[in-house]
Amino acid sequence: MEALDKLDAAILRKLQDNGRATFDDIGQAVGLSASAVLRRVKRLEDDHVIDRYVALVKPEAVGLGLTAYISVRLEKHVDGHKRNPMDVFRAAVQAWPEVVECAALTGEMDYLIKLTVRDMAAYSRFIMDVLLKHPSVQDCKSSFVLDRIKQTTAMPL
Repeated sequence: MEALDKLDAAILRKLQDNGRATFDDIGQAVGLSASAVLRRVKRLEDDHVIDRYVALVKPEAVGLGLTAYISVRLEKHVDGHKRNPMDVFRAAVQAWPEVVECAALTGEMDYLIKLTVRDMAAYSRFIMDVLLKHPSVQDCKSSFVLDRIKQTTAMPL
């Protein structure tokens, strides 16, 4: 991948603002023809700078009123599994639809999960029936979102 130039960065900012913007609209904003924008966007996609296009859904609009961040500490050795506990946990996380984000961490805890569910009852079911029953999980600590001060998917280009 070549380094991003100013035009690539401008195109990416426009797409991050509105992924459905036309190449014409983007071109007018950045000073290029629609065909030049198309070529650059295609290159950015081919080079995996643009990962994918998605619709961002407001959780509350679809009945998902509770968001929690859960710090997870794993057991270092899990009996009965030939795989590393982290590998077992990472594979399980992929199958949990309530988990909308998971990151490996440095420090005291191993992972940070962002969980989005309907309500406290759904949160409790997930913790008690899924997370704490997972053979790799030793401990977890939760914090609940009271208010979203800033929420963006845009990278600072």
